[in-house]
Amino acid sequence: MNIPFLDHWLNRNDTERGAGLAAALAQDPEGVNELFSECEVLRVHARAAGLELDGSPASLEALDQLMPRWRRDPEIVPWLGNDAGFYLGTVIVRSRLGAAWQVWPNGQPAIRLASGRELNVIEWGVSWAMTGSPELSQAYAEASEGGVRPPEEGAA
Repeated sequence: MNIPFLDHWLNRNDTERGAGLAAALAQDPEGVNELFSECEVLRVHARAAGLELDGSPASLEALDQLMPRWRRDPEIVPWLGNDAGFYLGTVIVRSRLGAAWQVWPNGQPAIRLASGRELNVIEWGVSWAMTGSPELSQAYAEASEGGVRPPEEGAA
């Protein structure tokens, strides 16, 4: 079967993927933030352990305390790690002044702090899922430069 769109999609390079994600982030940053915050695989595992993820720095500490039973399933580790990175990034963006998602030219989502420092939160999340290091709360502390974003009115 010849599906030109699918051929183009499968053959695009990282630069094209990065450009598309960067354009989406520029057009609808709140929508992309919402998409990145879903982290469904991580939320399912956390919920199964009795932990509800609320987007707070304290929830990162609670995740660090979970028994890493997922490491028994090598197929789930990368997915969980990506979600952990997205969740870490979401907590940073929601709590640190001037922190925002950005997309590197290779298509990798990352966090840019107000200082200009860039954080590869996805790499940190994958490392956490695979080895437990760095702890998510420790990675969050590394992003602690700058002020804390005041809570939004009506936010839970």
